[in-house]
Amino acid sequence: MTRLVTGADAPDISLPATDGSTFKMSDYKGKRVILTFFRFSSCPFCNIRINRIVKRWSEFPEDTVMVGVFDAKIGELTKRMKKHNAPFTIVADESFEHFEKNSVMKSFSRFMWGAMRSPLTFMQASLKGYFPMTMSLSKLSLIPVDILIGEDGKVVEAHYCKDTVDHIPIDKMISFAKGE
Repeated sequence: MTRLVTGADAPDISLPATDGSTFKMSDYKGKRVILTFFRFSSCPFCNIRINRIVKRWSEFPEDTVMVGVFDAKIGELTKRMKKHNAPFTIVADESFEHFEKNSVMKSFSRFMWGAMRSPLTFMQASLKGYFPMTMSLSKLSLIPVDILIGEDGKVVEAHYCKDTVDHIPIDKMISFAKGE
């Protein structure tokens, strides 16, 4: 298991989506893809991130392909994600296989650092009703990864987040989706 790097092939993912379909990365060759390995379905930081992306979705091009991968069972994930009505694909990696293949890190200290450095984000998430429904240290310690994939099916950028709230800025994702 090695980290994705610029120029690497996009992860070969085929996973069940919350809309009942199956997402296959191979179906999107020729398109730019924004892929994020989130954490668990009730993660407050993941849910506030999705909420923020949904609020700005009108700024993305109409044909934007975005995929959020969660360490979750599809039934539970579908139920939790209903509140977002996300205009992009959300999938469940029930076996944790793709998290492992793409070197998604676990770090309890980075999880704690993210929680401590972002009390406002945590408060905003709590006010929206996003509460962590797990006490599994394995799930809590997951650190997200944002990946930008070009039309050629190659990684343009793999951002292994420093902590639970560090992500590629939404403005940069919009620019990438527009081909800028």
